[in-house]
Amino acid sequence: MASLTIVIPFYQKQPGVLQRALKSISRQTFQDFDILVVDDASPLPAEKELQSLGADERARIRVIRQTNAGPGGARNTGLDNVPAASRFVAFLDSDDEWAPEHLSNAFGALTRHDADCYWDSIDGGEEFYYHFSIAELAKSADIVRLSDKPAVIEIPNVASVMLQDWSFLHMSCMVIGRPLFEKVRFEPTLRLAAEDVLYFCDCILAAKRVLLCENAGALRGEGVNIFHSIDNDSPQFLRQQFNTWTALNTLEQRFSRRPQDVAAIRLYKNRARRQALWSQARQLRQRRLPQFGLLAKWALRDPAILQSAMQLAVGKLAP
Repeated sequence: MASLTIVIPFYQKQPGVLQRALKSISRQTFQDFDILVVDDASPLPAEKELQSLGADERARIRVIRQTNAGPGGARNTGLDNVPAASRFVAFLDSDDEWAPEHLSNAFGALTRHDADCYWDSIDGGEEFYYHFSIAELAKSADIVRLSDKPAVIEIPNVASVMLQDWSFLHMSCMVIGRPLFEKVRFEPTLRLAAEDVLYFCDCILAAKRVLLCENAGALRGEGVNIFHSIDNDSPQFLRQQFNTWTALNTLEQRFSRRPQDVAAIRLYKNRARRQALWSQARQLRQRRLPQFGLLAKWALRDPAILQSAMQLAVGKLAP
């Protein structure tokens, strides 16, 4: 049995996307793994993507097909089916690719430093401007350098650093140990929003040791990206912002005894409120009715959004 399991949530319409991801797995210098592909009711079935594979490649892949539950629900299904022999789980989005040394660097760092949570960096094109590398993070944060090849570092207060800006973390760069993948799960109801950020935070808080690697471990792909296909005029935008606020509200509860971190989270919550309200104001300008039902649900959970609405109205009416 393999010592590492790769979990790939799959929902794609374009053929060849999963094959590209699997080719990057086959090029890994570390080969002691098996693969779980969770077909989340994909329009293009995962099994169809595997037909061109040889028997040896296909033998190490298990496909689980389920009713659509979103990326978090698909990853949870993968975590629930990790073989008993696996020591680590590596996540890979179906439209991303790995650098050849990704698993080798992760496995070596985790075992050498007795850690259970690891990220390396991701590369991407111009549309991926919001992500920055761990090497860039190391220029502005207090770090402990553990090795140069690969460039592994540790940040003593990594949870607080993450809350300031989590754009250096990516799911396809994450590898976790058994103590985490046995108990930490995604919140699948937060699809379209910050379910991955909440999962990152929960793993960091539960981990005995978190390692970061400056080396690029993944390359951003070109398949379906549900989050970033939603713009301000999309009917899903308000739901996305509400789910983001919900995830942030959960984070605030996690950090309730750390005032500085709570302050950072509240800034993000206020930004989600304002973005939501601006989107509904745009609806009115375009002579479309706002989404009153979801706004009312939000106000019941978060009366502060009413204050944000008043502030927005005053700002619009001010001379």
